[in-house]
Amino acid sequence: MGRETHRRVALLAVVGALAAAWVVAVKAPSVTAVASAASSPAVRHHTVKPFATCPFPKELRGIFERAAADANLPPAMLYAVAKVESNLNENARSTVGARGLLQVLPSTGRALDLDVDEPGSNVLAGARYLRQLIDRFDSLDLALAAYNAGPTAVQKAGGAPSQGVLSYVANVNRQWLSVAGCR
Repeated sequence: MGRETHRRVALLAVVGALAAAWVVAVKAPSVTAVASAASSPAVRHHTVKPFATCPFPKELRGIFERAAADANLPPAMLYAVAKVESNLNENARSTVGARGLLQVLPSTGRALDLDVDEPGSNVLAGARYLRQLIDRFDSLDLALAAYNAGPTAVQKAGGAPSQGVLSYVANVNRQWLSVAGCR
């Protein structure tokens, strides 16, 4: 294996470990990702106190909580995606036309019958789309890669299609881990 392949395998192993912590948090509501992570000294400094308040701007808290409940995702995960995608800027626009807090393409919003220019609908569209990708790929890291690069690109590449996508997945997971278990 080449150096790049070793790096990708190592990064995917880290992302896999984070995904496993997420599965524990979602599948077993009585055990939070913070409780699981706190038992490991290596990650203790990256977590927030159990049941700490998620760092959503006050005016966006309800939007994220409703979308997380609707898509059965941890609010902290949606926060992490929004932080990496738009830095929580509801007016953000990408060069390819993605919009809003979760940088949802208008075509994705139309497919979900949601208006990506309205913050509540944007977050709901992003949450539902991420849920669809998780269900499709049965892997959080592949779902995040597909959220960033598109499902066709991930499927064709058999994983993250570029170093940029690998970095994106790592950044979302790092951000998520930093607030894991917040409410």
